[in-house]
Amino acid sequence: MYSDTLVPFWPPGGHNVAVTLAPGGPERIQLCGPLVIERDGMRVESGLRGRQARLIFGYLTLNRHRSCSRDELAHAIWGDAVPEAGGADLNALVSKLRRTLGHEAIEGRSSLRLMLGPDAWVDVEAAEKAAHKAETRIVLHDWTHAWGPSLSALFISERLLLPGVEADWIEERRARLNEIHLRALEAYAAAALGIGGTELNAAVRSAHRLVRLAPLRENGYQILMHALAAQGNVGEALLVHADLSRLLREELGVTPSPATQAVHRELLRG
Repeated sequence: MYSDTLVPFWPPGGHNVAVTLAPGGPERIQLCGPLVIERDGMRVESGLRGRQARLIFGYLTLNRHRSCSRDELAHAIWGDAVPEAGGADLNALVSKLRRTLGHEAIEGRSSLRLMLGPDAWVDVEAAEKAAHKAETRIVLHDWTHAWGPSLSALFISERLLLPGVEADWIEERRARLNEIHLRALEAYAAAALGIGGTELNAAVRSAHRLVRLAPLRENGYQILMHALAAQGNVGEALLVHADLSRLLREELGVTPSPATQAVHRELLRG
């Protein structure tokens, strides 16, 4: 079992379960944190050493549902400074990809596309799907079934996408992943609040973290106010509203939203 390929998951019972790819299973790709590529149960990412190889693999993976032209790939690797021998260099990188992943994994010549099996697992895609699933269950007040997917999305999205390499398109993707992280954190805090009991502490911690990461995102304050009140700390909850009101007034010249004001009125009524 490879420790850096694991996606940890803590179910409600508190047992730590680690999921990894069984030999002979589908492809598994981790772009967040250390690069991991598993095919047929074998680790193959060592064949993609070097910045340029990881850039082209990352770009093809993140755009795997369409073909990418050679000009597009060259720009993804070198930006506006494509070398004179860029065509030959790109051919060498594509050859390296085919040797590492298998010739059938890279389709096309003038345009290229990464071909993965129907059961392939890509961490960035898994995080987005898990966050969406958690949000769907939150709308239905199905707190228990929102809890697990929100955690799965959190564990993936808190890692840096493609660490060690930089490009404009990577920054854009990191910003998207950060939004997924905020959505997952909000869903997890809401699920923990909905479950209640011993999960209230998790709701408070997660809501505090959401407020720190996105200080103008009012949902985090609403969850925090509810969670503190559920613990019997109504005074702290009212201070949270006061802090938010002051921040919005100083930063934007506005007052909290009607939803936040409704929570405040509920707290005042006890």
